[in-house]
Amino acid sequence: MSEADQRAQDQLRAPSDATAPGRPHHWFDDDAGPVVRPYAMTRGRTTSAGQHRLDLIAVVVPEPAADDPGRDQTLSPEHVEIVERCGDSPQSIAELAAGLDLPVGVVRVLVGDLVADALVHVTRPVPPAELPDESLLREVINGLRAL
Repeated sequence: MSEADQRAQDQLRAPSDATAPGRPHHWFDDDAGPVVRPYAMTRGRTTSAGQHRLDLIAVVVPEPAADDPGRDQTLSPEHVEIVERCGDSPQSIAELAAGLDLPVGVVRVLVGDLVADALVHVTRPVPPAELPDESLLREVINGLRAL
């Protein structure tokens, strides 16, 4: 190793002002394991191509065509994991984010990709404003009973 290379390595190993004396300069500790930024999983995207509105309580259900998502070489491991988790029982966006230990925004993008590939579909809850009025339903029931 040349003297210049040795000096460059020594500078990299030298503790900075921010680290304690005698400790090597690391940007993460050894217990952290592999670190992957969330935007790396979505390739920097913050929305999916289909622009689907995916609420936290939107339920993700696999399509019958998604019988073995592991065979599809274009899917990332996170995509495959989402399809497999939903295959056991349909799950909401929030449940998937918690189960995968990923940010909700990342899960929304990944689920949007799966919707675009027709591997899952999303059912959204009916907004309260669109639900029928309880008094109207009671009037219908009373009218049917009167017949």
